[in-house]
Amino acid sequence: MQQTQSRLIRRLDQQIAAAAHPVQGACLMAQRAIGLVRHGQLTEARDQLTALHQLAFQHPHPAIGAWLHLAEGLMSYFTDFSSAAREKTQRALAIARTARLAEVEALSLAWLAHLAYARHELPALIQHAQEALRTVAESHHAARSRLALVLALAHHYSGRPDLAQPWYAAARRHATLDGDDATLSALIYNRAEMQTAQARHAALAETAGLKPELLLGADSVKNFDAAVGGSAMESLTPILRAQTLVLQGDFDKARELFEQHLPVAMSHGLARLGSSLLADLAWCRLNCGQREHALQQAHEAEVELDPGCEVDDRAATHSRLAQVYEALDEQERAARHREAATREWAEFAAQQREWAVALEAAGLLVP
Repeated sequence: MQQTQSRLIRRLDQQIAAAAHPVQGACLMAQRAIGLVRHGQLTEARDQLTALHQLAFQHPHPAIGAWLHLAEGLMSYFTDFSSAAREKTQRALAIARTARLAEVEALSLAWLAHLAYARHELPALIQHAQEALRTVAESHHAARSRLALVLALAHHYSGRPDLAQPWYAAARRHATLDGDDATLSALIYNRAEMQTAQARHAALAETAGLKPELLLGADSVKNFDAAVGGSAMESLTPILRAQTLVLQGDFDKARELFEQHLPVAMSHGLARLGSSLLADLAWCRLNCGQREHALQQAHEAEVELDPGCEVDDRAATHSRLAQVYEALDEQERAARHREAATREWAEFAAQQREWAVALEAAGLLVP
């Protein structure tokens, strides 16, 4: 396994070695486990957390308990994006508040805002972000970088990349000061993903040309992760690259990446995007001359389309399937998907306006 070169992990190793009290050392070890989780080194993180659970059982202490619950919450999130992540993180927050552990409280709130964003639950995102901003110290770079990243993504999702930029800058500044290469990797990945999603929307709506610079964003994620020793997004980066290749019309390379990486990526949290990615793969197959296989893949995308997934993913699926079926001379199916796409894109635009208004009303426009 590739060893992390994270500056944050190295600093924590030094602090653990110098810890004057077992409780302090245990809390630092839990923070180190969180760092390992975010670098995708789940096996080593699990071993460390198991040892800490044994220590906490023998010598219970609220600080150890709070850090352990937060670490377990993030382990759940980065393993399978399960609902257990929120429950464990909320437990960490409750312990931190009872024991007046300001650092764990602020970081738990920042991650709860992140989890709310991942579920697209806007009221919860705003509530946790506001509470975190009231709690967090200026020098608490871990909480501030996470919170800034979440708010950058929220503004970007609302269709206001201009308002996202100061938050991205704040996230980068605090992560750099903390030596937190995992957050810097997440910043590069999420920013590239948002830009790709916007370009994909524009391309499917036939309002924009190709975006050759998008591939640089996907490559930046891969190069940075290689430099720091891995990332929790490692299995997702090839899918981001495949999506940018589709936008550029390099269908053969995109198809190869989808075939190689899509099954693993869907098992690591992209199942909710399965229908739109399968529709992209069908489009690739069609453009590679695999008409029969493209038709089968389009049918599979229809089956995988989850009415409960995010509206922009539903819209992208319908738009792409309309293109596939039209090219396959399945005009009735193509018309049905075009109509559905029009409805879904309109709903997405309304959702973007709702997010923009709510973020402004909550006082979350600027860092």
